[in-house]
Amino acid sequence: MADIIRLLSESVANQIAAGEVIQRPASVVKELMENAVDAGSKIISVLAKDGGKTLIQVIDNGCGMSDTDARMCFERHATSKIKEAGDLYAIRTLGFRGEAMASIAAVAQVILRTRRQEDETGTQVTIAGSVVESQEVVTCDAGCNFMVKNLYFNTPARRKFLKTNNAELKHIIHEFQRVALANPQIEFSLTHNDTEIYVLPPANLKQRIIHLFGKSVNQNLTTINTSTSLVKISGYIGKPECAKKKSGEQFFFINNRFMKHPYFHRAIMNAYEKLLPADYLPSYFMFLEADPASIDINIHPTKTEIKFEEEPAVFQILVAAAREALGKFNLVPPIDFNAEQAFEIPPMRKDALFNVPPISFNPGYNPFDHEKRSHEDYHPRFENDVLRHWEKLYHGTDGLSVDRDIPENEIQQKLDLNRQNTGNRFLQLKNKYILTAVKSGLMIIDQRRAHERILFEKYLQIMAHNHAVAQQTMFPETLELEPSDYLMIKELFNDLHTLGFDIRDFGSNSIVLNGCPADMQNPDPKGLVESILEEFKNKQHDIKINARERLMMSLASAAAVNYGKSLSDAEMQELIDRLFACENPNYSPSGHPVVSIISLEEIERKF
Repeated sequence: MADIIRLLSESVANQIAAGEVIQRPASVVKELMENAVDAGSKIISVLAKDGGKTLIQVIDNGCGMSDTDARMCFERHATSKIKEAGDLYAIRTLGFRGEAMASIAAVAQVILRTRRQEDETGTQVTIAGSVVESQEVVTCDAGCNFMVKNLYFNTPARRKFLKTNNAELKHIIHEFQRVALANPQIEFSLTHNDTEIYVLPPANLKQRIIHLFGKSVNQNLTTINTSTSLVKISGYIGKPECAKKKSGEQFFFINNRFMKHPYFHRAIMNAYEKLLPADYLPSYFMFLEADPASIDINIHPTKTEIKFEEEPAVFQILVAAAREALGKFNLVPPIDFNAEQAFEIPPMRKDALFNVPPISFNPGYNPFDHEKRSHEDYHPRFENDVLRHWEKLYHGTDGLSVDRDIPENEIQQKLDLNRQNTGNRFLQLKNKYILTAVKSGLMIIDQRRAHERILFEKYLQIMAHNHAVAQQTMFPETLELEPSDYLMIKELFNDLHTLGFDIRDFGSNSIVLNGCPADMQNPDPKGLVESILEEFKNKQHDIKINARERLMMSLASAAAVNYGKSLSDAEMQELIDRLFACENPNYSPSGHPVVSIISLEEIERKF
C-alpha cells in the first residue's frame, strides 16, 4: 500500500495558519497597526473600503525596512523581535511570532512600499496568495505603506461568511480604539470609504478617551492609581450613576497590550457591588504593568488572552484599587486615605517554607454535658430567632412585611386585606411572575416576556400598516454616539420612523431625538434608544431573522416592563388579556417560554 502522509505545500499551510490569525478584516487592521507601533511610528493612518473587504491601507512613519527585510517579513516565523526561546518571557513588543504578514499575504493581494530613514530610495513588494509577483525600487516616504486588497480572494468560502460592510467596520473600529487607547502619544486617523471617522492628535490618556468616546464621558471618569510589588494599576473607571446597559467601554491592558479577561472583569464588578442596577456596566480603562516573566501572552494566535502567574492576588488588588477610587468620591463606605495604602501581596515562591499556625482548643470540652455549659456556649434566644424565621417563611408574601413583633391576629388581617386587593384572582410573585388559578392547576406567567411578546406583535402590525404615531418630546434630545453605533442607527432610520420615532441625523456622530411612539410609557427616550442599540448589537439572534425583525425584537425587549416592577390587579388583568390575544402567547420573540402550568396532580404529589 502506498504511503498516505505527505507534507502540505507552503501556500496551503499559510492559508490554514491564516484562518487562526486573520479571522476578518479587523484582524488585518490590528496586526498592521501593532507592527506600526512596534516600528516607532509617530503618525499612523488607517484607510478602509467596504468594511475592509476591498481595501485596507495602513501608512506609518516608522523605521521602515531594507530591501531584504521587505521580502523576508512575508515569510512564516520571520521576526525581528525575538532571537531565542528565552525572549518569550521578556516580551514587550506587540508582535513577535512572525505569522501575521505571512497569513495576510496568504489570503489577500498585498502591496508593500517601505523606506528606511537613512535610505534615498525604497522598495515595493507585490505578493498575492503567498506568491511574490515582483520586487522593485521605488521612491516613497520613510516608513511603511501596506495595501491589502481583496481579502480572501482565493478562499471564497471564507469571504462568503463575512458580515455586512457596517458590521465589519464596527469590528475595525473596535480594534482601532484598542491600539489608539494604548498609545495616546501617537497620532492616529481612520477613514472609511473616503469619510473620516477618527482624527486623533497626540494627547494624554484622558484626552484620548474623550476623543474616542465623546465629551460626555469627561465627567464620568475617576482616576485609579495603585502600585504594588506584584502589579501596577493606573487608568480611569466610570462613576456608578453614569453606567449603561452597554458593553464597549470596558478595557484591560497589560504592558500596553489589550487583553480580554472575564475573571478581572468580575473583580471590577465586585467593586461596584450594590452601586449599580442589574444588567448595567460601568466604564473602565485599566492599564496594568507587570513583569513580562509573570504573564504568558503566547496562548492564543490573537494574543488577547493573557495568563497571569498570580491571578487571585491580582484579582484582590483590582477590587481594592477600584473600591479605593470610588471611595474617594463617597460612593462606597469611607476609608482613611491619609493612612498609607499599599497593597503588598508578594507572590509566594514554590520553594518557600511556611509555618503551621498554632491552634488552641479545650480537650476536655463535652458538647453533650448541658450542666457544664457556660452562658457563652448556649443562647436560648437562638431558638426563638429560628421560630420567627420559620414564621416569616410561612406567612411572608410580596407586599406583606412580617415583623417579629406583629401579633398573629394582625398578620391574618394583613393577609386577608392583601387577598381582597387582588380580587383573589392574581398574585404577583417577587415582582417577576404572575400567578393565577386555572382549571387544571396553577398558571405562572413571566411578566417581562409576556410584555415582550405583546409589543413584538404590535410592532409587526405597525410595520405591516405603517400607521404608528409619534409623540413629540418637550425638548429635543441630542445623542452623541460612537462611530459604529452612529452608522448602525442611520441604517435603522426608516424602520424607526415607521415604528413612531421622530429622529434625524445631526452629523458628527450625533442624532437628534424629537419624539417616540405615542403609546410608549418610557420617561427616558434617550435611554430607550441606547437600549435598542445595545439589544440590537449584543443579543444573539437566529441568522435567518432579518434586520427589521431584529429591530422589533430589540425594541420590544428595551420597552418591556422590567422585573421588579409591582403591578396592580388591573395591570395584571390587562397584561394577561393582551397576551392571550396574541398569535403565539406561549413564547417570547426570542423563543423563551412565557407561560407554564403546574398541574393539580403535581401540586398534590408534593403533599
